[in-house]
Amino acid sequence: MSNVQLAWFKSSYSGTAGDNCVEVAVTEQAVRVRDSKDVTRPSLAVGRDSWTRFVAFSRGE
Repeated sequence: MSNVQLAWFKSSYSGTAGDNCVEVAVTEQAVRVRDSKDVTRPSLAVGRDSWTRFVAFSRGE
């Protein structure tokens, strides 16, 4: 995965001040999550089904 260029984008829940941001990148296998303040650290990979359940839970669905 390290040789692949990912298309990272900020979470819609990130503040406008630019701090405390989470970025995500979607691949065929997983959703990658990272802290935008330290992009050199490894990202977290979450299965797409698990990510969908997490987002639904976060929204209170």
